[in-house]
Amino acid sequence: AAGVVISQKSIDEYVPLSLGSDNSPVTQFTMTTLEELGLLKMDFLGLRTLTVIQNAARLARQSTGKKIDMSRIDYDDKAVFDSLCSGKTDGVFQLESAGMKSFMKELKPRNLEDVIAGISLYRPGPMDFIPQYVKGKNHPEQITYDCPQLKPILEPTYGCIVYQEQVMQIVRDLAGYTLGRSDILRRAMSKKKGDVMERERQNFVYGNPEENVPGCVANGIDEKTANKIYDEMIDFAKYAFNKSHAAAYAVVSYETAWLKYYYPVEFMAALMTSVIDNPGKVAEYIYTCKEMGIKLLPPDINKGYGNFSVDGGDIRYGLAAIKSIGRSVIDDIIREREAGGEFKNLRDFAERMSGKDINKRTVENFIKAGAFDCFTGTRKQHMMVYLKILDQINQEKKYSMAGQMSLFDIVDEDQRKEFDIQFPEVGEYEKETMLAFEKEVLGVYVSGHPLEEYEERWKKAITATTHDFQYDDETGHTKVRDGAKETIGGMITSRTIKYTKTNKVMAFITIEDLLGTVEVVIFPRDYEKNQQYLEVDRKVFVRGRVSEEDESASKLICETIIPFEQTEKQLWIQYPDKASFLQEEQLVYSMLHMSEGEEKVFIYCQAERAVKQLPAGRNVDISDELMSRLTNYFGKERVKVVEKSKI
Repeated sequence: AAGVVISQKSIDEYVPLSLGSDNSPVTQFTMTTLEELGLLKMDFLGLRTLTVIQNAARLARQSTGKKIDMSRIDYDDKAVFDSLCSGKTDGVFQLESAGMKSFMKELKPRNLEDVIAGISLYRPGPMDFIPQYVKGKNHPEQITYDCPQLKPILEPTYGCIVYQEQVMQIVRDLAGYTLGRSDILRRAMSKKKGDVMERERQNFVYGNPEENVPGCVANGIDEKTANKIYDEMIDFAKYAFNKSHAAAYAVVSYETAWLKYYYPVEFMAALMTSVIDNPGKVAEYIYTCKEMGIKLLPPDINKGYGNFSVDGGDIRYGLAAIKSIGRSVIDDIIREREAGGEFKNLRDFAERMSGKDINKRTVENFIKAGAFDCFTGTRKQHMMVYLKILDQINQEKKYSMAGQMSLFDIVDEDQRKEFDIQFPEVGEYEKETMLAFEKEVLGVYVSGHPLEEYEERWKKAITATTHDFQYDDETGHTKVRDGAKETIGGMITSRTIKYTKTNKVMAFITIEDLLGTVEVVIFPRDYEKNQQYLEVDRKVFVRGRVSEEDESASKLICETIIPFEQTEKQLWIQYPDKASFLQEEQLVYSMLHMSEGEEKVFIYCQAERAVKQLPAGRNVDISDELMSRLTNYFGKERVKVVEKSKI
């Protein structure tokens, strides 16, 4: 069944072959048995990812003509593990949170066993063992074991207890537990039954002849060492994790990483389809596509499908993502397109789809989304005439149903074109208007972003993105922590004014950046200082304090707002080394003295990697005249103007 992740390797490795009542190999498992053993994982999060894998493989087959059999891929592919080590794991199952990205860079997984351990360790509690695990992985020669019997059990995890199965193996190999008794202890640990675990200490250390448990002492392990090992197992029991569960997850993680590495366009298209009803996640993955060099094309009535699709190496936006466009409408459009060929123009589309569930809102949203850009005419022209075209076609349909002849029935094809509604000469919308329409009907910007031209300045000035304020189900918190001072930047998309009980004014604004949105709270004392900057659509940086919420996105408590346009310029002059600068120091000062101003000057000595900021008395006015004088003497490559936000 889809969504059921069962690892055959896990079954072979972790299900004891003597579980049968007659000590014969087990060949059949009930769902209950598998679930208790942790070999059956019913998980809706996993179900979505399995669908992504299936759809990505299907798209890859359409693109390449090769069938992708995920059961036959190489699970020891160095290139795939290198991609995990880089931390570029957006969209990779279980490994895409900010914390997991950092952990993967630190862990540097080289095989599936490392990924299994990583998934098991990256949880509250086991995280405490991460430094020990990484140290053991990097320096295996420094690992010590309390007794020789532990080495074959803990060597795969570099001396750390990571899995429940290891606890079962420890009590079997060191104290002589049976398989059934070791599972009793495992269950007690997973259920955190402290009384049971303490009772078992006596059996583990000293044995229990009545129940045929030899104990550690009888097996040559001294009492002190046995108690130390048991204490470590109890400590681990607070966070006990099932390896077969993690192994199944790790296989899915690797498969998504493999698809992303070898078929990035197909994978990202399938990934965005899986979150097509969540504009916030779509916006996040659009930005990921941009960083990967993948172009996102707007919806297209002649080339698009319901889901995100691959179009000549680019990703075509899914028609189903357009608001008020049902799946049945899209199915009708695709059937008509396949039966009668591509639609020629807006009138052809309206005529051929007449009688289907196409209304004025549908057509308007197609125009705003850019789905009719394949037709002659601009979006603005289509918006000016689409109502007249629909009304004309409806009128002709009424005449036809009444058995009456219309003007178009008595003229030939050439004459008919003369009576077609003509596009007015109105040009195209301004880019910001087009983007606003896209955001209205798609929930995201597709053909651009209002912040694109400010992206470099935005990256340099901020300490966190809006994505960092989103709640992470895996870690149980946001990337930004409560009380931390952070700076974000973006466009004000909404503003709500409120009055306190003392009749003072405060505000709530929404800041949107290239990845999403975050709410900013502005209390009265800060509202008075910043109210002039709070117009909707204004682009601003906001510095403030993080306010963490329970299981939801964090907010930012505003302290300072700086508009994007308030920037400072800095003049940088580069020297090969400090000695070269000292030789020309007075010459530089004389050249700068002719252009006194407010902008700072920095000297960079390349050999020493040293930066010297000249005193305020040496500040300049960075004019064309000054730049010409400096570049003529030093050359363009040694003189730079750096623009920074005042935030």
